[in-house]
Amino acid sequence: MKLNLNIDPKALGKTAVLMGGSSAEREVSLTMSGPGVLAALRSQGVDAHGFDPSERGLHELKSEGFARCFVALHGRHGEDGTVQGALELLGIPYTGSGVMASSIAMDKIMTKRLWRADGLSTPRWLSLKKTELQRERVIKVPDELGLPLFVKPPHEGSSIGISKVNGYSEMQAAVEAAAKYDDEVLCEEFIAGPELTCPVLGEGASAFALPVIQIEADQGNYDYQNKYFTNSTRYLMGHLDAALEREIQALTVAAYRSLGCRGWGRADLMLRKSDGKPFLLEMNTSPGMTSHSLVPKSAGHAGITYEQLCLWLLSQARLDAGRA
Repeated sequence: MKLNLNIDPKALGKTAVLMGGSSAEREVSLTMSGPGVLAALRSQGVDAHGFDPSERGLHELKSEGFARCFVALHGRHGEDGTVQGALELLGIPYTGSGVMASSIAMDKIMTKRLWRADGLSTPRWLSLKKTELQRERVIKVPDELGLPLFVKPPHEGSSIGISKVNGYSEMQAAVEAAAKYDDEVLCEEFIAGPELTCPVLGEGASAFALPVIQIEADQGNYDYQNKYFTNSTRYLMGHLDAALEREIQALTVAAYRSLGCRGWGRADLMLRKSDGKPFLLEMNTSPGMTSHSLVPKSAGHAGITYEQLCLWLLSQARLDAGRA
């Protein structure tokens, strides 16, 4: 499916590119994603301005006459429905998913519950409250999920606070590391195989997937450093069997619709090596827009430039319930 790129940038009005924020991913948003989007929109003739919500009150968006916002924030207080709710109250349309979808997708545990209810494949998991982090409980997790396994804070992104546990002796340190970021800890079955990602654009029945990317990082560790600050990670596109690519894209679109996402998003998946079955890990509703980022890479493979993508996403900005 092709995007309608016949967009009048002047008709979009004064635009705020929200960047920075107060999450653990502030640096990436403020120094990479935000400036990239801002430059792209300006190159297309949009009256765009950077705006850091951690340094300025959101009410200034209204008083300064901003017509819409491009949300280039990542993580808490930017991707989790909080900023989206504030913009709803201000009546300023914004890019990406609405309040509820943003909130659900930011919670990996709730996301997995919805996907499981809709019959979509996701690795087995269990969650531990902060009151359940005693050694007697933690040491039993590998018996339930097997080894290796992953331990994650369910409300963080960019691989922050994630540990791969290879043995019983590593469990306690892993859950304590994740608990520094969250009141709950997600323990997840390890799926052996290639790591994939697949972006989605649009909404509802018109939503469609972009090309699937296979990620090959050094030592198989696609962590915060390899995501944003190294050039050694390899991104493979167009190499999967056509039928498998379509299956992964269909699963991703179903996952996107299950959460009620709109505008854009990106699912992270694992492809089980033993039988070629894809498993959903999480949905990102405000994906990175850096030079290393995955959505621009996939869009480029589909013939959509970074600048065109940013302009189209901005043109799709709206409020919940379709209010203009």
